[in-house]
Amino acid sequence: MSNFFEEQVLDVHHWTDRLFSFSTTRDPGCRFKSGQFVMLGLPGEGRPLMRAYSIASPHYADVLDFFSIKVPNGPLTSKLQQIRPGDRIVIGRKATGTLVIDNLKPGATLYLLATGTGLAPFMSTIRDPETFERFEKVVLVHGVRTVAELAYREKIERELPQDEFLGEMIAQQLIYYPTVTREEFRNQGRITHLITSGKLFSDIGLPALDPVRDRVMMCGSPALLADMTPILEGMGFVEGNTGEPGDYVIEKAFAEK
Repeated sequence: MSNFFEEQVLDVHHWTDRLFSFSTTRDPGCRFKSGQFVMLGLPGEGRPLMRAYSIASPHYADVLDFFSIKVPNGPLTSKLQQIRPGDRIVIGRKATGTLVIDNLKPGATLYLLATGTGLAPFMSTIRDPETFERFEKVVLVHGVRTVAELAYREKIERELPQDEFLGEMIAQQLIYYPTVTREEFRNQGRITHLITSGKLFSDIGLPALDPVRDRVMMCGSPALLADMTPILEGMGFVEGNTGEPGDYVIEKAFAEK
């Protein structure tokens, strides 16, 4: 198992019948940048079944946080959703992924666009002081179907602005915009419509997207990536990667099973 860390589950939280999160111990040898993902699985006989999971905790945290969907017949999540504190998890030693701010050109405003569990890497990003040193404003947009699926909402709205070390930066620079598609809520609608209609920008008091000053990260459903990519490129945004920074980046490796 030299390619893996074996960690202990510390806490499990079931948000809904479709979503849960859990935290584990963190080996001192585990290194990652905010926004990256690792391969994760359950120990057993032979080589474990692994899936890509973004790390939701910041790079300096003593524990590792993960946010997952529940797939009833999923090869991994059907078992993973049954974990309890004290159980063991295997985590790949190599962290990777494109959702790191080093893959973006300098800019004034950073937009983090997420649907569902695509929020996970951005929970790491918004707790990284470098994010707020690089950008004047950070806009976190989280799109879900129901209000109950707005995981981490309490933490983002109430706890983080009171954080001993990051609270002042978060309170002054972070704009959190949760939106729901199937229930009544203060913000409603799909992310793509909120952007193309201009409603997002009028609600938060910022100008429409402009590649001269704005940078975008996206993580979530295939529909979000498929719909938003041509919208951004039509505005003149250029995709970045680990080899060459750009105006926007996306993450395609997402835990669906």
